[in-house]
Parts: sequence; C-alpha cells; structure tokens
Amino acid sequence: MKKIRVYQVDSFTTEKLQGNPAGVVPNADGLSEAQMQAIAREMNNSETAFVLSPTAPDHQLWVRFFTPKTEVPICGHATVAAHYVLAHEKNLPSCTLIQKTGVGLLPVEIVQEGHDYRVIMTQGAISYSDPLPGEDRHDLLAALGLDAADLDDRCPLQVVSTGHSKVMIGIQSRDLLHRLKPDLTALTTLSKKIGCNGYFVFTLNAEQCLLAHGRMFAPAIGISEDPVTGNANGPLGAYLVRHNLVTPADPVFRFRAKQGEALGRPGVVEVEVSLENGIPKQVRVGGCAVIVFQTEIELP
Repeated sequence: MKKIRVYQVDSFTTEKLQGNPAGVVPNADGLSEAQMQAIAREMNNSETAFVLSPTAPDHQLWVRFFTPKTEVPICGHATVAAHYVLAHEKNLPSCTLIQKTGVGLLPVEIVQEGHDYRVIMTQGAISYSDPLPGEDRHDLLAALGLDAADLDDRCPLQVVSTGHSKVMIGIQSRDLLHRLKPDLTALTTLSKKIGCNGYFVFTLNAEQCLLAHGRMFAPAIGISEDPVTGNANGPLGAYLVRHNLVTPADPVFRFRAKQGEALGRPGVVEVEVSLENGIPKQVRVGGCAVIVFQTEIELP
C-alpha cells in the first residue's frame, strides 16, 4: 500500500475556514492520472494540486491541478497552497522555485515571515480576446440575470488570460454582485460556444488599497463558484491597465482585491502588474495561507 499525504489548505487568508480551500498532495509520484482525478473528486475542492518530481533540470517541481471534474493547466490558489505546504514540510528559507505547469515553467516566490510564509506566483503570458459579440453578450447577461444598465460601461465584456482564461464582467453595484444567482446550466452551454470556462464578475472601488470585489463562476469545469481566484484577479489587473481604468504611476501597478464574501469565505489577493511603456507585460499574484488539516490515504 502506498501512503499519500493529503493537506487541506485555505489560501489568500490567515484564518481557517476562510479564503479558498485547496487540496495538496505533496508526494504524488506514482499516482496515475485516474487516481489524481479520483482524489480531487474526493477532496471536492475547486482544485487539488499534485506535486511531482521534476522531469528536467530547468525546474524544481512539477505541479498538476485537478478540479473534481477535470485537469486544468494552472490554478492560483492551489499554487499558493502547494508551495505553502512545501515550505512548511521542508522548513524552507525565503527562495524562488520554478514549477512546471500546464502553461509552462513559472517562478514561485516563497517569502518567510517569522514562522510563517507568503507565496507569490508569476502567472503565464497575458492575452486578450475581442469583446464578446452581440449574441454571446446577450446570452451572458441572461445567464447572470443582469441588464445592460447593470454593467460598468467602462468595462468591455472580454476574455482575458494569464494561463487560464476568464470573461471579465464589470458591474456597478457591490450589492448586486453579492445577490447574483446565475443560471449555471446556461453558463456551461455558453462556455462550450466561446471556449472559456470562467466568468469573473467584479466591481471597482475608488480606493486602491482594496480596489475590487469579485465573484467567479466556472460550472463547465465543475466549479459552481470559486471563493477566491488568483487566475481571475491576476488577469483583472492586466485588463484594468489595458483599458485605462487605473492610472499607474510606477512601472509596477499593485493592488489588493477581495473575493468570497457571498460564500462566507472572504480572502484577499495581492496583485502586481509589471508594465513596459505603460503596457502590461507580466502579472504576479500572491497571498497568505493556512493549513486546516493533514491526513494520509492508503492506495494499492
């Protein structure tokens, strides 16, 4: 029997049972893809991270991410969770590790703070699709229960990616944000049409210390709603700069965003957007984490 160590970690928070829960299997070598998928289904978090040995000298670890339904190329909160577990298991000092993921090799910075850690991940290449055309726009608003008047007219409905794409949907009211009850079946159908599984609905604040509040729905990959999403708030940063919704004074635009309030699991994501001649070139997201429990699973 093989003993698999399994952790439950809450990311983007220092409080247990807040933020976004992720499963972490730090000794996943030898597991089949079917076993990883079964463990992710059993954990029933939005994502579970499986840490494997490197496959080449250009990285220190290989991490695969599974929702309860399917494998995804990258996950922000599960990356934070996986490296937080590794830092504690190995008593790591502040360092940078290169992880192999489904979107390539990405550096992850582990910052030791007393007896605890923060984790900051570099996301993948930034890409933007054209704004959604009329029929898709209509279907999206209907699925979310929104009217055109509810939208923030500064914010085009657009797919943005830093490795795992999301539709950016800016609305005017935080109260409305927290009252949304989307039609998950309709969102799943739309995902198949537009080739994007995640929908990030957000509102903007005037103060940059906490610039945005958001919610993220991805039913097509088994996530009705994700509490706190690194791969939504990261692309949001690039999107805000690209559309002149913020006016960065420095070569690195930094902000904090809050998510998970509607689920009773609030957490805060720290976002950095590096600029070159005013154009977003690289996105990093990070935050704190806390281990909720550790256990072992025996598998043949």
